[in-house]
Amino acid sequence: MAALLELDGVTQRYPRGARGRHERVALRDLSLALGAGELVGVWGTRHSGRSTLTLLAAGIVRPSEGAVRFDGVDLARRPMLGLRGGIGWCDRAFDPVMAATVVEHVAAPLLSGDVSNRAAERTAIDRLERVGAAGLAELEPDELDAAETTRVAIARAIVTRPRLLVVDEPTTGVRATQERPLLSVLHALAREEGVAVLMTADDAAALAGVDRALSLSGGLLRGAADGPAGDPSAGAPEPADGRVVPLRAREAR
Repeated sequence: MAALLELDGVTQRYPRGARGRHERVALRDLSLALGAGELVGVWGTRHSGRSTLTLLAAGIVRPSEGAVRFDGVDLARRPMLGLRGGIGWCDRAFDPVMAATVVEHVAAPLLSGDVSNRAAERTAIDRLERVGAAGLAELEPDELDAAETTRVAIARAIVTRPRLLVVDEPTTGVRATQERPLLSVLHALAREEGVAVLMTADDAAALAGVDRALSLSGGLLRGAADGPAGDPSAGAPEPADGRVVPLRAREAR
């Protein structure tokens, strides 16, 4: 399988101290490749480097050393290729200044181009349906719980039909009973739409059923054989018929 995303010998350093005389190494000589339709999960504890990994993979930050390539192109040389050219970044923050309702937030990335408001809204509704969140369209983000927020954030990240989706800790704050239905969304995107998905988690159990389960510790990436990184043989967290589990109609609060 040809690699869609490649991190090649990536090291990431951050200055620390009052005058930046010292540095913290977040990632050390990390190499990773993802192909189309592959779901790769990386878990690690706090300060393991997992959030830095997602920022690099999405092309949001540049590596101190090494290269990050998307479809064979170095993102440091063509940074606009990333978020505007095929990479979806799942951000669970919603700016109330940008939009009011969920459907408006999901449609927002399309409005910077030549897409009409009506066409953008239709696409946004389609993507909300894709993640099982069509019933949330007219709500505002501050009315959503953690699982609903993640679904909507994924819908916004895939509204431009990216080939790669990067999701940092999708199950954070989500109740245990909601985790498997939520992760079924990512599995469906990989298997049915051929999207390469890179996700992180602070709990190895959240990676059950991924194509590859890896772990990060002290900035070093390890394979499943090197430590507990979930059980790839556990089966994808999705219903028996393979469909995404939609959210039930919300009750009045």
